Parts: sequence; C-alpha cells; structure tokens
Amino acid sequence: MLFAGMKKEAALFEEIVNNRRSIRIYDDKAPFDESSVSRSLDRALLAPNSSNLQLWEFYRVKSKDKKEELAKYCLGQNAAKTANELIVFVTRKDKWKEHAAFVLAESKKDFPAVLGKRHKLIVDYYTKVIPAMYFSDPADITGGLKKIASTLGGAFQPVPRQVTATDMRIVVHKSVALAAQTFMLSMQAEGYDTCPMEGFDSARVKKFLNLPRAAEICMIVSVGKAKPEGIYGRRVRIPREEVIFEL
Repeated sequence: MLFAGMKKEAALFEEIVNNRRSIRIYDDKAPFDESSVSRSLDRALLAPNSSNLQLWEFYRVKSKDKKEELAKYCLGQNAAKTANELIVFVTRKDKWKEHAAFVLAESKKDFPAVLGKRHKLIVDYYTKVIPAMYFSDPADITGGLKKIASTLGGAFQPVPRQVTATDMRIVVHKSVALAAQTFMLSMQAEGYDTCPMEGFDSARVKKFLNLPRAAEICMIVSVGKAKPEGIYGRRVRIPREEVIFEL
C-alpha cells in the first residue's frame, strides 16, 4: 500500500514485510529456483552485526536424504519435512580472534600513510577492546571480575554492562538473528516463503553438521513455496500502543 509521501521503495518493502508469514506446509511440487537461496545468503552476509565480527556460519541443506535426517532433528515439524531447503544459522563466538584480525587487516588497507585519531581508535578497538570483551576462561572467572568492575564503574558513569561470556554469547546470537531475518525478507522478495524454527534437538543438529563444541545453533529456517494450508491462522499482533513508545 502506497501512503501519501511514501517512496515507492518503502511501499515495496512494506509489501514484502506484510506478505512474509511463517509457513508450516510447503508445496514440494511447485517450481523452485535454487539460485534465489544463493542470492539471499549473499544478502544475509551484508546484515548488520556487532563490531562487524560476522561470527556466523550458514549451512545450506539441499539433498533429500540430508533434509529428511535434519527434519527428524527438527522434531518432525511439517515446516521442515516439506521444505525445499533448510538453512541452519550457526553462531561462532569462538572465532572472534581470527575475525577481529581479518577485519582490522582489511580496514588498514584503507588507512592513510599517517594515521589520524579515527584510525588509531579503530586499531585500539580491535586489538584492545574486542579482546577485553570476548576473552573468557572456562569457568568465566574473568567475566565475573569484569562484571564487578562494570558495576563499580557504572556507579559514576555509563559503562557497558554486557561483559560476561553469557552476555557475549547473547550478543552473537542477536547478530546471527539479524542475518536470518535479512535472509527471510530476501527470500520473500524472491517470491518464496520461509519459517524460522527454534524447535529442534541442538545437540543432534550440531553432530549432524560436525560442529565444534563452541558453536551454537541460532535457528533453522525452512524455504519453499507455501501451500494455502501452510498458514495456520491469521496474523495476531499485540496492539501498537502497548509496545511502541515515544519520549
């Protein structure tokens, strides 16, 4: 719908957002363009993420036997069993060191011969701040100490409060969720449907993908063309005035 003063691009985006629904049953007989998934995954790589560390991996499950196996680990949901493909969005907080080094090295390619204040801040951020945020020991004693320091320091000025290993784990999951949302909206723009799933056996999915212990499953997104009965009910949302506030 095009409202007064709304740009055509905004109207198109509103249509994409309004048409996106979580589909429970797909039409496996409908034509399916696999290249749309490739394009959408490329767009997901452009999603905003914390400190540009991109601590994610996307696993595309396409073959019939692999899909059937993964669908079992998704507790036999129709959204998994009838999908053309399943995309597993994985968090990789454990790769923070190598990703920070890569981002800094790439950033330095654009630095001038003589570094300005902004460039020095970038170097300090990736060599000092990021390690301070992400480093943790097995018992996260370091995180406990950082929590005490942030609580004491926060009594006098604003400070970051998300400092423990669990806090940073949540930060990474939020970044990966942004990538998953970007992927789903892209697939909607391509003319296909999706369903984000949290109902799965994460231990079995990790073993299925041969992931290391430190990796975690953020969500699994099914992809395909919806059947009419694939939408289980009308869209229900909490009233706008109860969740959107202006100050």
